[in-house]
Amino acid sequence: MGDAAHAESLRHRVFQEPFKVEPDIEVWQTPDNYRRFPGGDELPDEMNVWRVQDTGSNIGGVVCRSWGFEDSPDAEVLVVGYNVGKEYGAVGVGRHGNFLQWGYSAPPSKMTAAGRKLFLNCVVYIRKFDGRGPLIRRKGSDRINPIRLAMVMDRVKDKDFFSRTFSPELFKKYERNPEGLIKHYRDSYELIYWDQVYLIDRELESLGIKSNRQLTTLERLVELLGEGDREQAEAARRLLKRYTTESFREPGQWQAWLDENRDRIYFSDVGGYKFRVVPEGYLE
Repeated sequence: MGDAAHAESLRHRVFQEPFKVEPDIEVWQTPDNYRRFPGGDELPDEMNVWRVQDTGSNIGGVVCRSWGFEDSPDAEVLVVGYNVGKEYGAVGVGRHGNFLQWGYSAPPSKMTAAGRKLFLNCVVYIRKFDGRGPLIRRKGSDRINPIRLAMVMDRVKDKDFFSRTFSPELFKKYERNPEGLIKHYRDSYELIYWDQVYLIDRELESLGIKSNRQLTTLERLVELLGEGDREQAEAARRLLKRYTTESFREPGQWQAWLDENRDRIYFSDVGGYKFRVVPEGYLE
């Protein structure tokens, strides 16, 4: 990421208060590297950007890749950086809990007037989250990761590079057919999870559940605990262990937990492919 940011996020409050940020919008050609990543072929040929700083260099930092940054309710993208090496959407300025993550490299003397105002607004904004530390620590990557890495299988010669992404059996099957591997994961995207490698949850699918990250999934698994089919109940118990951090013994305990926390439950890939509960009062 270099000097610029994309202009799509100008309605966030960090552009409004306490200083009005009015950047000079320029039209730049869409970087070729954007096309190499999932979704890149759908981008326009030109994009609106604005300069945060003036260093004359495209070399700079970045807060985070785009995938999975906002999969917990304590994180948000404030500014999307203009990147000449990464995908569109990589975070230029972000917030995670009470941490402000500023990905630009220049001191204020080399920022634009709009960049300086934005920085000050971000400092004011992060003050609102004093004492509210991040809810999760990174334990994995977003489920798009196996698709992204399958796209470069024929360009990376070191097989060990993929050892924590694909099982040996899956790698052998698709080693000469990366498109087939991409399809393997895309066709079951909502059932991807990580356990040493990226897997498709066929056990969950066998119960007629189509996604591992919806609240309705939790509801159905808890229902199955109390139904008459013993095999389904046992499968539901294994899956609840897989996708939550709880370990209740009785169906009634699971139901009580779900009822009490329903409005505060979220699912995080980055947080370990788990349903988690936002602490009461955290988001108020």
